[in-house]
Amino acid sequence: MPADVAYETVSTIDPEELLAFYRKQHHQTTQDVSKVKRMVDNTFCFVTARREGELIGMARGVTDGVRGQLADCKLDPRFQGPACITRKDGRIEHDSYGIAREMALRVIGALRDYGCERITALAYGTEVDFCEEIGFRKASGLVVLHLDSGVTAPANVDAGQSGNEG
Repeated sequence: MPADVAYETVSTIDPEELLAFYRKQHHQTTQDVSKVKRMVDNTFCFVTARREGELIGMARGVTDGVRGQLADCKLDPRFQGPACITRKDGRIEHDSYGIAREMALRVIGALRDYGCERITALAYGTEVDFCEEIGFRKASGLVVLHLDSGVTAPANVDAGQSGNEG
């Protein structure tokens, strides 16, 4: 691991710096700095990795007080290992310096110290290997579903009815 990487666990980060970091990683997220600010305001902790003051990595933890989530773990491609294929989208699974591992473990530690009873992570492709290497296990029977904000509920769904009335 490069000796000159400085880690810090913080409760906030500059939204504009974070958005610039995401852009550099080609991370698909909102480009609206006010939404990034809201995300920052609603995040429990960040672990940053800096080299000569430059943000080269960031991990983020969110919690409701009981359950926590490793929500992000991004690393500048310059610090990823040679096995990383894309070298552009912030993948962390081939981090030969251990920077991403250190950031993720610090987020997990902060969530545990806060009292989280369960910590989850969403992983795609080979990120699953990274998460398993730091202790996460696949949840049997769990299916991840998502709903984009532009999708509306079907017209026949009423919030107060179960649909079983006859």
